[in-house]
Amino acid sequence: MFMAMVELSILIVLPSYQWECSCFLNLDDNLVEENCNSVIMPAEKPGSLKMVDHYKPPPTKRSRKERNRGKHSGSSNSSENMSQELWKEFPEDLLEAVIARLPIATFFRFRSVCRKWNGMLTSRSFTEHCAQVSLSQPWFYTITHENVNTGAIYDPSAKKWRHPTIPPLPPKVILLPVASVGGLVCFLDIGHRLFYICNPLTQVWKELPPRSVKVWSRVAVGMIQYGNSTTHGYKILWFGRDGEYEIYDSLKNTWARPGNLPSGIKLPLSLNFRSNTVSVDATIYFMRSEPDGIVSCDMVSGIWKQHLIPTPPNSTDHNLAECGGRIFLVGLLTKNAATCVCVWELQKMTLLWKEVDRMPNVWCLEFYGKHVRMTCLGNKSLLMLSLRSRQMNRIVTYDVAKREWLKVPGCVLPRGRKRQWIACGTAFNPCLTAVP
Repeated sequence: MFMAMVELSILIVLPSYQWECSCFLNLDDNLVEENCNSVIMPAEKPGSLKMVDHYKPPPTKRSRKERNRGKHSGSSNSSENMSQELWKEFPEDLLEAVIARLPIATFFRFRSVCRKWNGMLTSRSFTEHCAQVSLSQPWFYTITHENVNTGAIYDPSAKKWRHPTIPPLPPKVILLPVASVGGLVCFLDIGHRLFYICNPLTQVWKELPPRSVKVWSRVAVGMIQYGNSTTHGYKILWFGRDGEYEIYDSLKNTWARPGNLPSGIKLPLSLNFRSNTVSVDATIYFMRSEPDGIVSCDMVSGIWKQHLIPTPPNSTDHNLAECGGRIFLVGLLTKNAATCVCVWELQKMTLLWKEVDRMPNVWCLEFYGKHVRMTCLGNKSLLMLSLRSRQMNRIVTYDVAKREWLKVPGCVLPRGRKRQWIACGTAFNPCLTAVP
């Protein structure tokens, strides 16, 4: 009922604004630039908008119940009660608070109503209202095998794939999503080792300055933010297998190399472009192997720690995950010809992994006798797992808090073109006001 009233109030105030074209989220397909010429109407005086009825059906006899309802309501036309004279006095801050709580996809539909609503994204008051709204389920930004320069965004609340329009990039640029925080996604150009920051919803991009350390080995990347939004600033940490690392500060727009890793951290680190990190408050965690364990960095104090923790027996394809400040491990458990996806939680007292859940056995039967590989495409409270072999490519989500497994529909290009295979990805919290 609340959402119905919101949408009704929005439709009533439409005539008082001048419409404009805007890039918004198409619920059926993708982020596109809509041609609004066919639906733009000139601004009229309040109350002058009339509906032209080309066909008037013959009158029909109403039931007694309908006639009685009309008598008690006093008027059959609800627009007389919801007059514009009433809504034009609606407090501006309350209107922004209501719009900030709309579903993300609904906001992009309403954003094309007028210049004023389209400009809300840069409003400080609207940003403050958005910061007060509890975080929704994370979305997933993924890259496909077919085209590494085309992203695919999965919205778990609507169970739909969306295909954003990526701005033109220089030739031979391959961008991989490697980290995220506060609605921003960090991309790494694996050819030129440049970093980019983007808000996938608004498609605002920013290229970061070049790093001072030229490292050509594979790296892992983590992000944190100051306060409760990226408007207060954020930091990016990258580190290489031999202990090189740098930290980017968005407030200074510079990279800094605070020093070297402590001598207690065993090198080299086994890293690749799928070395997903997790962050709890200001601390970034990532896995290491040979020996197995976890390495962490406190981005405030600059303190590095290492904990040697053996991985569960017969397990492979490990990835870290985080939910509510707790650290989890997800991986494949293989015994004989049977394979299953398992989830372990790190016990704070013993610093050992304890199994807390596993994929339903009915689903695991599909993996029997197959050489299955797993990639974690998002590891923040809601995990997205890509399970593939020569014969199949399955994507599932796992809600850590609810312990709920769900199958993800196939990622199909717009207009019913071929199904795509997901290569890598990262989770991000959709935020309308996040600015790189």
